Amino acid sequence: MGAGIAQVAAAAGHKVKLLDNRPGAAAQAIDGICAQFEKMAAKGKLSPEAAKAAGQRLQAVAQLAELADADLVIEAIVENLAVKQQLFKELEAVVSECCILASNTSSISITAIGAALTSPQRLAGLHFFNPAPLMALVEVVSGLATHHDVAATLLATATAWGKTPVHAKSTPGFIVNRVARPYYAEALRVLTEGGADCATLDACCREAGGFRMGPFELMDMIGHDVNFAVTQSVWRAFFNDPRFLPSLTQQDLVDAGFLGKKSGRGFYSYQEGAQKPQPATAPALDRPNDIVVYGQSAAAQALATRLHTRGVSFTQAAALGDTLIRAGAATLRVTDGRSATRCAYDTQTPNTVLLDLALDYAQATRLAVSVAAQCDPTAADHAIALLQAAGFAVSQLQDIPGLIVMRTVAMLANEAFDAVNQGVCDGAAVDTAMCLGVNYPCGPLAWAHAVGINTLSTVLTHLAQTYGEDRYRTSPLMQHHVYSAKAFV
Repeated sequence: MGAGIAQVAAAAGHKVKLLDNRPGAAAQAIDGICAQFEKMAAKGKLSPEAAKAAGQRLQAVAQLAELADADLVIEAIVENLAVKQQLFKELEAVVSECCILASNTSSISITAIGAALTSPQRLAGLHFFNPAPLMALVEVVSGLATHHDVAATLLATATAWGKTPVHAKSTPGFIVNRVARPYYAEALRVLTEGGADCATLDACCREAGGFRMGPFELMDMIGHDVNFAVTQSVWRAFFNDPRFLPSLTQQDLVDAGFLGKKSGRGFYSYQEGAQKPQPATAPALDRPNDIVVYGQSAAAQALATRLHTRGVSFTQAAALGDTLIRAGAATLRVTDGRSATRCAYDTQTPNTVLLDLALDYAQATRLAVSVAAQCDPTAADHAIALLQAAGFAVSQLQDIPGLIVMRTVAMLANEAFDAVNQGVCDGAAVDTAMCLGVNYPCGPLAWAHAVGINTLSTVLTHLAQTYGEDRYRTSPLMQHHVYSAKAFV
C-alpha cells in the first residue's frame, strides 16, 4: 500500500521519500514503482520522459531524520495503535510545525492515534484503497482534534492527485468498512440458515443485484482472516452492537485456516483442477396460459416488457395491493421482508411466491424466489415458469425472510442512513464511497430512493419482527424520511 501511495504522489509531480524499517524494502519498492511507470509508458498512458521523471522523484531513505523537510508524511505501517502512536510521536520531533501527518489506517481511530501527540490537530486519516494507483476513492478522516484546514488541505491534495476524496469523521470503520458490513453479514446469515448455497447466493447478488462479485467470492478474495478481523473490530468498537455481529460460520473458516484464495480454500476451493460449483437453477417448465400483470410499478413494467418482447401472451390490470403477477394458480409478489409462508398466511393467499429485489428488472438475468409452505406445487411451477418465460434463470431459495438481495440492500441503506444520521459523513459522500471504494452498482442511499424508502423500512420492520433482534432496527434518519414523505403526500 505504501508503494502504491508513493507512486500516486510521484506521478502527480511530488518529490517522494520512502522509509521502511526493513533493510532494502524502500529501494525494492522504488524499483517496482519505476517498473510500473515503464509499463504505463509502453501502453501510452505516460510519455517516456514523464515516466522517467516520475521515477527520479522517488528516493529511499533510512532514518526518520531524513524526513525533516517533508510537508506531508503518510504512514502505512501495521494496524496497531501503540505502534502508530510511537511512530507519530517520533515524527513530531523531526518534521516542521507546518508538516501534516496522515495515517492510511483503515480501522484505527484517528482520535486515538492523535491522543499521543503534542499537536494532534495536524493529524488526519488519508485512507487509500488497494491498489492505490487504480482505486479512485480516498477517505479523508478527521479525528476529534484534527484542524479543519488540515482536512481541507488533504481533500485538495487527493483531488489534485486525480482521486475522489470523501470526508469522514473518525468513527469505527469510517465510511466504507462500516457501511459494507451488511453485504457480508446478511449473506452469511442466509447461508447459515440454509437459505441457499454460496454459489446460488453469489449468482443472485451478481445477476439480480448488479454487484460485481458475490459476497462469498469477495470474502474469499479479501481473505477471511482480514474480513473477519475487520468485522470483529467494528463490532467491538461499537460496544458489541448486534448490527455488526460477527459470523460463527466465518470464524470456523478462520479457525480451520480456510482463508480463501491465498490459502487455496475458503467458501470455494482454489486447488488446481477444482471446479467452481454452479448456482441452483430451476429446470425449464411449461408456462401457464393465464397471466395477469398488475399495476405500473417498475417491476411490473419491466416484466410486462420482457414478456411482450418474448411473445408471451398476458393481460394487464390495475394495481391490486402488492400483487405483482398472477400466473396460473400462483400469486407473485416482491418480498417485503416477510417469509412467503407468513405472507400467504397474512393475505390468505396460499399459493404465494415471492420475488427478490433486482437492481433493474429489465436487465437482470436471474431472480431468486421463495415459495410459501401452503403453496400447491403446481402453483409454484406456474410462478417459476412465468419468470423463465420472461427470460430469467430462477433460483428457488428456502423460505428465508427478505430473500437475499432485498434484505442486503435494505441493511446497506439502513447503515448508510445511520452513518449520515451520526454525522460520520453526508449523503453524497456515503454513496460516492460505496460506489468507488467497493464497486457497488449504486450508492445505498440512491438505491433506497429508487426502491422506495418506505419499502425498505417495511422490509427492516418485518425482519426485526421475525428475528426479534435489534440488528434490524430502522435508522432514525430513515424513519424521518418515511414519516416526512407521508406528511407531504
